[in-house]
Amino acid sequence: MKKIILFVALFTCIGSIGQKLNPNKKAIIASIEKHEAELIKISDSIWALAETAFNESESSRILADYAEKNGLKVTRGVADIPTAFTATYGSGKPVISILGEFDALPGISQKASPVKEPLQPGAAGHGCGHNMFGTASLGSAIAIKELMDQGKIKGTVKFSGTPAEEKFFAKVWMVEAGLWSDVDVNISWHPSSGIEADVQSGLSLIDFIVEFYGQTAHASADPWNGRSASDALELYTTGINYYREHILPTSRIHYHIQDGGQVVNVVPDYAKLWVRVRDPKRKIMLPTYERVKKMAEGAAIMANVDYKISLVSGIYETLVNRSGGEIMQKNLELLGPITYTEEETAFGKAIQKATGKPEIGMDSKIYPLKETEKNPGGGSTDVGDVSWNVPNINLGVTVAPKDTPWHSWAVVACGGMSIGHKGMVYASKAMGMTMVDLFTNPKLVEKVKEEYKTRKGDEVYEAMIDGPPPIGKD
Repeated sequence: MKKIILFVALFTCIGSIGQKLNPNKKAIIASIEKHEAELIKISDSIWALAETAFNESESSRILADYAEKNGLKVTRGVADIPTAFTATYGSGKPVISILGEFDALPGISQKASPVKEPLQPGAAGHGCGHNMFGTASLGSAIAIKELMDQGKIKGTVKFSGTPAEEKFFAKVWMVEAGLWSDVDVNISWHPSSGIEADVQSGLSLIDFIVEFYGQTAHASADPWNGRSASDALELYTTGINYYREHILPTSRIHYHIQDGGQVVNVVPDYAKLWVRVRDPKRKIMLPTYERVKKMAEGAAIMANVDYKISLVSGIYETLVNRSGGEIMQKNLELLGPITYTEEETAFGKAIQKATGKPEIGMDSKIYPLKETEKNPGGGSTDVGDVSWNVPNINLGVTVAPKDTPWHSWAVVACGGMSIGHKGMVYASKAMGMTMVDLFTNPKLVEKVKEEYKTRKGDEVYEAMIDGPPPIGKD
């Protein structure tokens, strides 16, 4: 009897969802399912390539070629970045854009295995799931294009292939090149360990390089003739670490020593440090940045060396749009959760066991839309800069088990097998369905744009870059 009741309930639920899915949204789902095998192949190819920031020549080409093959107009090398491109279709308003990333992270190569096992020791890996990010977004754009061909919707869809999100933040230069100046609403997503219409911000940040220049000498015979750049570096990092006690709990300072000297018996005349400052609010982050810069001067004075500070790039926190989040939320509720096989659940639990997390498996439930937190913490993304120039609707979709350490081998493993594939296809459908709402309901577009204007207020966007994109730099 219980089985009969369960079957009736399940049938009723499916029937209800089917009734709510209008023909255009059904067409989006059908298009993505038609392309599913090719999308998975593309994602797996980018996963295997694992190309890092500004080196994504093959990954970019694969996506651009597929867009072109499916009838979108592709412009390569936009914003003076060889691996950046756009793919557009249609004409007139509204113009709805969708973002796609495809860069990997250094040093976390991994096989599609639930135990740590590099595919190529020391090589890069997609520990943030960007192999799925760009592919899913392009799948959505193609589905919208096919709906336009059927005469069901009008306007312009624009896919933006955006490289170097993990380092350098290419979207900042792309914003400066005006690539979103004609866009009404932007859609973005990110691989995650849960499904949600993302209405949380992120952290603004600024990246800069500090270099110290001294004088070499024999470290034992005549060290008094040397001026140690390494001394300055150590004094500087000591200052930063003492300063941590006196910054707001929401702020973050990280550094990476890139050169601290070459051999033990030479007083080093050169040292190099990569520094990053973050906070949920740019207006708080900037004064902290200025203080940390002054510390470099103090360290140089104490060590009697010269110093140089070079700005790499900086990004804004994400400007939240709850009106857009509500549109996305309704489509997630239409789609329902992702279902997993016993093998996929076992894979997820094995990942959790290997990373010291509770073995609870996958989480793809559709929870209610969350309240927007004042200081959400977490990471940073150059999607923030896009969101300060055009309204942005953001989505997170499960591609790895709950509590999986991000930017790790564990995410790489899931992104190269069916758990990641299912999340990618789901994201593509959710974004495509949300774009249908925007293309067919001008009032929704206006509501999203009005909230954007209110939240932005009088803030004037200023790109935190100095000079052209640092192509070919470490």
